[in-house]
Amino acid sequence: MDVTLLSRLQFAVATYFHFLFVPLTLGLSILVAIMETIYVRTNDETHLKMTKFWGKIFLINFAIGVVTGITLEFQFGTNWSRYSSYVGDIFGSLLAIEATAAFFLESTLIGVWAFGWKKLSKKAHLICIWAVAFASNLSALWILIANSWMQHPVGYVIRNGRAELSDFSQVVFQKWAVLEFLHTISAAYILSGLFVVGVSAYHILKKNQLDHFLKSARMGLTMAAICSVFIVVEGHLHGSDLAEKQPTKLAAMESLWETQKGAPKYLLALPDEKNERNAIELFPIPGLLSLLAKHDPKAEVVGLKAFKREDRPPVFLSYLSFNLMVLLGFYFLVVSVYGWLKRKELQNYPRYLRIMQYSIPLPYIACALGWTLAEVGRQPWIVYGLLRTKEAVSPISGFQVATTLVAFLVVYGLIGILGFRLIFRVAKEGIK
Repeated sequence: MDVTLLSRLQFAVATYFHFLFVPLTLGLSILVAIMETIYVRTNDETHLKMTKFWGKIFLINFAIGVVTGITLEFQFGTNWSRYSSYVGDIFGSLLAIEATAAFFLESTLIGVWAFGWKKLSKKAHLICIWAVAFASNLSALWILIANSWMQHPVGYVIRNGRAELSDFSQVVFQKWAVLEFLHTISAAYILSGLFVVGVSAYHILKKNQLDHFLKSARMGLTMAAICSVFIVVEGHLHGSDLAEKQPTKLAAMESLWETQKGAPKYLLALPDEKNERNAIELFPIPGLLSLLAKHDPKAEVVGLKAFKREDRPPVFLSYLSFNLMVLLGFYFLVVSVYGWLKRKELQNYPRYLRIMQYSIPLPYIACALGWTLAEVGRQPWIVYGLLRTKEAVSPISGFQVATTLVAFLVVYGLIGILGFRLIFRVAKEGIK
């Protein structure tokens, strides 16, 4: 058994499962804080009930996310000890800041908010949820900065056989980190907004507490629509930066084999990695890939054949994850903007409400596809251009990793079933 592959699978299982809960935590914390702000300013009981209902779902989701996130950091010592030894001076410092500056604040204040309804003044209680929302997003910022460094390592020197931090500001403020944070946060807010819309749609169709759920749906649609428009623009900027800093990933996600000027974009292709070509190429748009990547329809885009086979990422998976993610992104843009335009009379559009109800899983899938592209497309590097994945794994046996992988699957499966059943039950019960 290949210990590197097994370790990657184990980390992927933990990451995918953990990230089922992270986006909803990030976006729902903002929405709950807005709901409570309206309640404190207007003393409107409707917004108080909305705050408590969505807050209950937020608390359940947050608790499961915390439990599943802890195991991720342990794996840097168990499965990826060579990685930790080589880049721990940089990567470890970023995770330490995340824990001390954000996670502890978030975890403490969420308890104060949950149990402080009758013990704190309205304004003090409101400050707690805004602090939780700020800390949650701050926590995401530091984790994404750490991941950005793996995607585009800067601000380091090689000393004593390892990478050591030389310029902290360069690591934190590099363009890749800014764009990755904006992209991930926007995706999380889209997921949260559409989650709220989907749950609200269920109750609107049943004509259950229409006032509460129509207001909830409007808030969710506003968040989703704004972020869907934003992420299209940001995604283009992110792609241009990627073309410069990770050309192999760009070539893989577009299944571009030959280096060419005026590179076309095919709306549908089927990569054939063995023969270094596309088995199918349909609906080409001349010069579009060059325009998207370099802002010039005649610019040269580097193809996969310019790189050695051992330096290329898996092409089919990169291509598939990217194109499905983009397709879903435009779907979210259409349904959220349409819903926002009809927000004052949503109850009159039952077909749309059913579509939104059954669309709840789609943003989760889109987020998973985004991370698949980010991590698979970086291969064979764990730190792009600096450290290969196979050189970062711990000196342990494949049997050990296979055993823990099975354990992860079983435990996470049980947690997932129980956690989502609880969230679904609370969501289905509605506001009391």
